[in-house]
Amino acid sequence: MADLTLTVTATQKQFMDADADEVLFGGAAGGGKSYGQLVDALLYALKYPQSRQLILRRSFPELEHSIIFSSLKFYPTKVAKYKSGAHTWEFTNQSLIEFGYLANEKDMLRYQGAEYDVVRFDELTHFTEEQYTYLMSRIRGVNNYPKQVKSSTNPGGIGHSWVKRRFIDGTEPNKVQTDKESGMRRIFIPSFVQDNLFLMEADKGYQKRLELLPEAERKALLYGEWEIFDGQVFAEWKNNPKGYLNRRFSHVISPFPIPPHWRRFRTFDFGYAKPFAVSWFAMDEDGRAYNYRELYGCTGTPDEGVRWTAQKIARAIREIEEREEKGRTITGYADPAIWNATGSNEGSIAEMMEREGVYFEKGKNQRLAGKMQVHYRLAFDEEGLPMLYFFDTCKHMIRTLPGLRYDSVSPEDVDTRQEDHLYDAMKYVLMSDPIAPRASVSPPSVSYHPLMEEPSAVEKRFVF
Repeated sequence: MADLTLTVTATQKQFMDADADEVLFGGAAGGGKSYGQLVDALLYALKYPQSRQLILRRSFPELEHSIIFSSLKFYPTKVAKYKSGAHTWEFTNQSLIEFGYLANEKDMLRYQGAEYDVVRFDELTHFTEEQYTYLMSRIRGVNNYPKQVKSSTNPGGIGHSWVKRRFIDGTEPNKVQTDKESGMRRIFIPSFVQDNLFLMEADKGYQKRLELLPEAERKALLYGEWEIFDGQVFAEWKNNPKGYLNRRFSHVISPFPIPPHWRRFRTFDFGYAKPFAVSWFAMDEDGRAYNYRELYGCTGTPDEGVRWTAQKIARAIREIEEREEKGRTITGYADPAIWNATGSNEGSIAEMMEREGVYFEKGKNQRLAGKMQVHYRLAFDEEGLPMLYFFDTCKHMIRTLPGLRYDSVSPEDVDTRQEDHLYDAMKYVLMSDPIAPRASVSPPSVSYHPLMEEPSAVEKRFVF
């Protein structure tokens, strides 16, 4: 018998105790995320004999210089041995902790056929959503051990948008949320440098160095803010669950019945190999726009189209409006390109859709003017009210709009290589009723701001 006593912070213990299928830990730099992962993996291996876990980074050098190096400092060699050739910790109770990497999409195939009880992503925003979901499928087994995917990360990186959508948008920190479509239970546990009293005591200048960073990096790494990142076009965007009902300082709100007298619009951007986008908007008496419905031709893989013909899209639009709109007048706007000749006997895309009873007017497609109309409408006034809202049922707009980045060649415009189809369609409606520039008021700080809290530590003793 031997004793192992480990000291962890309160937030690290909360991560270790989290009862959810998917757990995300972190937000700011220096919150002790990697150490929390290693302690949690160690205790799981000791508690559940013959268990298998996988810890992932984007490249093997990142693993070797950080998380593997850290594990060698405190993992108990009386009950576990590190096998450098296999990159594994092998325990006397036959549990296994494996270190792996996913430098590219092909690396996923190395885990084909593998089975794990827990998969752990260190720096989740460095991975793609496809890598994440594929490795989730490797979590399986006939034992009754807890099956989880547990991740840690900072904001930013190539995966910022999908991680934010999956764990942050429309959720409350530290509360388990159940996804309506998949039934998966998820939780986001914020962690800040101020929580890590060990780092704060050992390196008293660390927080000061974070405070000297440029604004976007400072907000991400010091305060763990997810709403802004380098290169983001619409930094005004807020998806605040506390604003759902009172509609203050949130662009995403709960659906409500659209009053019959409000003006209604349908807007369209055609796509075949890429997704097509149809959005319905209503405008109230003040000219405030509400995106209340969407039809998005995406396979489920981001930016991959379902390859519907113009006729099929038109029939789907007509069926929705016959069922939901009950004869109300809807003005349609579309990309002027759909009136171009296609070289077929069917005529242009617009003509094909007209034969199905779906009509559009040519939208104004000035890119920069349209982009500025989005900025003006997203701006909050002194009461926290924008001129543009999105029902939380418009999931693809909520997923894609805040993730749009600037073009490196045309730095004032959106990079058109992104999934910008719903954004493009929206501009045609906003350009039909443009508004004057509006100064934006910043929302108040969130209630769980770390600088208001005192850090704490918890000792965890394990006998093996």
